[in-house]
Amino acid sequence: MEIRHTKPEDMPRLLEIFSYAREYMAQNGNPHQWGDRNWPTAFAIEKDIKSNKSYVCEKDGKIVATFFLDYGPDIEPTYLNITDGAWLSNTPYCVIHRIASDGIHKGAGTYCINWALEKYGHMRIDTHGDNIIMQNLLKKLGFTLCGTIYIDGDSCPRLAFEKSVL
Repeated sequence: MEIRHTKPEDMPRLLEIFSYAREYMAQNGNPHQWGDRNWPTAFAIEKDIKSNKSYVCEKDGKIVATFFLDYGPDIEPTYLNITDGAWLSNTPYCVIHRIASDGIHKGAGTYCINWALEKYGHMRIDTHGDNIIMQNLLKKLGFTLCGTIYIDGDSCPRLAFEKSVL
């Protein structure tokens, strides 16, 4: 598998992957994380691409997964207030959002997360309380549950995880 920045012409494939991901989450006990708002919207995806923070994972030249990635000190404003715990480190970190795969190529999510960890060494990531599949993946990859964060405009709390390989 290979990771590259998303190109505008990748948009139709990303919309397919996100549609599949919303359906998959709904069928597996997590209908609200993206389903209630039809998230991510095409506008949000286009913004990610224009900001050069959207990535795709390809296998044999086909896009099999996608994610948003950013890096720096305090890059995620919603992470400034964590309840029921604390972050492990205050050093600069990368954050992944909107990670989704086509469901056909197993291990794509793991590959994307490990690629980002190798590149930046410190990651924070959050997920909906109903997203047991993502929680299990993060635990399997050695992430620590650090507490709860809240996203503006969404009343559902998110479980906040962190891992550093530095």
